[in-house]
Amino acid sequence: MTQRITAWSEIDNGLVPVDEGELFYETAGSGPAVVLLHGGMLDQHMWDEQFTWLVNSGLRAIRYDARGHGLSSTVTGDFAHHDDLCALLDALDVPSAVLVGLSHGARVALDTALAHPGRVTALALASPGISGRAFTDPFVLAHIKEQVAAIGAPDGAERYVEHFLRIWVDGPHREPSAVHPGFRERMRASAAANVEVHADGMGAGMPLEVGAADRLGEVRVPTVVFDGDLDSRDISANAHAIALAVPGARRVRIPGAAHMVNLENTPLFDHELHAFLSSLDY
Repeated sequence: MTQRITAWSEIDNGLVPVDEGELFYETAGSGPAVVLLHGGMLDQHMWDEQFTWLVNSGLRAIRYDARGHGLSSTVTGDFAHHDDLCALLDALDVPSAVLVGLSHGARVALDTALAHPGRVTALALASPGISGRAFTDPFVLAHIKEQVAAIGAPDGAERYVEHFLRIWVDGPHREPSAVHPGFRERMRASAAANVEVHADGMGAGMPLEVGAADRLGEVRVPTVVFDGDLDSRDISANAHAIALAVPGARRVRIPGAAHMVNLENTPLFDHELHAFLSSLDY
C-alpha cells in the first residue's frame, strides 16, 4: 500500500555520527530505499519537489546534508563522501539503495558504486560530476578563477556565491535575467547559507575520491543519466562519457534546463525518474 505524507511529523530526522563529524538526514516511507544526494554548496532541500512523491510511490526516501553543507558538520580534515554515505546507510539499517544524485551528488554516487558496489542498487545521475575528470569549459574556468579571487575579500562571500550562480544556475547560454527570479533566489539563499555556516571548513580538508573517470566501465548497476541542454559542455561531456562507458546506461537530455534539471524542468525529470525507478527489479 502506498504511504502518503500528510504532515512533516511523519518524516524521521536526526544526526548520524561519521568520522570526526555528523550528518543530518531526513527519511520517510517504507519499501526500497532511494537516497537523494544534493549538489555542491546546496543542501537536501534541493530535492523538496521529489522527496514527497518518492514516498507516495511506495519507496523509502532518504536525503541528507553532505559534510560541509546544511546542518551537517563542517569539514575539519580529509574524509570520503562515499564512506560518509555508507555510514548513513549503516545507521539507518539500509543494506543497499538506489542513489539519485545531482552534480556533486552524482559524483559521490558514482564513487560509492565503485568503492562499495554492494551498497548500490541503481544510479540516477543528474548533471553529473565525475571524480578524476577536470573542468575544461572556458566559461566554467573563468568563474572558478573569480571565485578563488573572491576568497578573503571584504565582499568575497557575496561575489563567491554570485559566480556559483553564474556557473551552476544560469549556465553559459543565458544571462541571469533569463532565469526565473524566485528559483535563482532559492539557490542563492542555499549557497549563501552554506558559505556562512561552513566557511571555516573551506580548505580544512580534502575529499578522498576514487577516480571514477577511468573506471566507469566497472559500474554494474542499472544507470540513467540526465543533462540539461543549457548546461556547460563539461557536464554534457560527462553525461556522454557515462552513457558510453557504463554498460546499459541510458542518457536523457532535459530541454529548457541548465544544471539544476530537477528544478527547471521538474515534470519531465520526475516522469523520467519515476519510469526508471519503476523499471527496477529491487
